[in-house]
Order: sequence, then structure tokens, then C-alpha cells
Amino acid sequence: MIAAIIGLMVAIQFQTVSEPEVRDTRDTWQLREDLMKEKELQSKLLLEIRSNEEKIAKYETERQHSKEEVLRETLAELKDEAGLKEVTGPGITLSIEPAFNLIVEGDNPPSVSPDMLKRLLNELNLYGAKHVSVDGERVINTTVIRDINRVTKINGHSLNRFPIEVRVITENGEAAEKLYNRMKVSTVAEDFFIDNLEVKVNRPESMLVVPAYQDTIRIRYMEPVKTDKGGGNG
Repeated sequence: MIAAIIGLMVAIQFQTVSEPEVRDTRDTWQLREDLMKEKELQSKLLLEIRSNEEKIAKYETERQHSKEEVLRETLAELKDEAGLKEVTGPGITLSIEPAFNLIVEGDNPPSVSPDMLKRLLNELNLYGAKHVSVDGERVINTTVIRDINRVTKINGHSLNRFPIEVRVITENGEAAEKLYNRMKVSTVAEDFFIDNLEVKVNRPESMLVVPAYQDTIRIRYMEPVKTDKGGGNG
């Protein structure tokens, strides 16, 4: 009986000692599986982070290129407005020539006066001119037209040879047609007869070229704006 009891106790003790070992083995495999899952999740997260970093880098590059493109476009527009670029487009041409039927023998050779040329340019601008050149000289905001030793000069270029061609580019073909009709009945063009000159207004063309301003643009009486370092009003 005693032997049977001892045997039963040994069997129970053996089972009690053995069960944790089986459970520990199961927990180890579970831990390994959990660890593998964590590693897979970590790997996925790293891939997502890398992908997002690449997207951010691409976005920053595109944004930088976009800024540069905007700056280039703005610079091109400013050059266009300042007359620093050659321009092509629809428009008309005018030809200033001596009116030989009005010239009397012994008269001085005819010449274009600065005032008459300015009046003509004002008339063109009034009726839709966007870009203008006179005898190959681009007309811009700082263009100077004046008489030097009885010779009219534009941007320093002498207007002493005829015919003098005036090229005018407009917004579109319709605007060119309107400008043509206006100039055909313009009194300013007729006033050139006073100086024994005539202005011929030619039919609109679909493609004219107005050259760029070639000289250096000089800006006078301009200083940088001074700002307070603090940025406040006080």
C-alpha cells in the first residue's frame, strides 16, 4: 500500500514538473511567431517610411522646379514688357516717305520732326499698338526722341534716310484690322504733309517682327527701400 502511494506521488510530481516544460516550449514558439510578426510589421513600416520620404523628396524637387519655372516665366514677361525681347505677331506697318509732289525745287530736304513722330506714336498707342519699332529701333518707356543738329534721333539712332518704316504689333488680327482702319483716316498722318512727308498705311499682316531694344536701360533717381530691422511701426 505504501509502495502504491509512493508510486502515485512520484507520478503526480513527475507530471507536475513536466507540464511547465511543455508549456514553456509552447510559449517559446509563440514568442518566436510574435517576434516574426513584429519584424514583418517593422519591415512594412520601414518600407512605408522610405516610400513617404521618397515622395516628400520628389514633391520638394517638383516644388523647387515649379518655383524656378514661375521665376523664369515672370522674368520673360518682364523682359517682354520692357522691350528686351524680339516680338512677333499680327500688326501693320507704316512707311514715312518724302511727298515729292509737294517738294519745290530749292527747298530743304524733308525730315521728320520729333514732335510729329511723337504724335504719331501716341496715336498708335491710343488705338491698340502693343509693340512698336521705328526704323529698326524698339520704342520703350524710356525711349528718347529729340532733335540733335537738325537731325531727329530715336534712341540715338538718326532718322535721316527714307523710307522710315514703323512696325506695329497688336493683340490679334482683329485689333490689327481696327488699327489699320483708324490710321487710314487719322489726321496725324495727314499732318506730315506740313513737312513735305506722307505716311503710307499698309494692310495688316499676320506675322510681323519687332526687334528687341538693344541699348542699356538706365534707371535714374531710384534707391533701395529702407526697412526697419524690427519690422514694427514703433
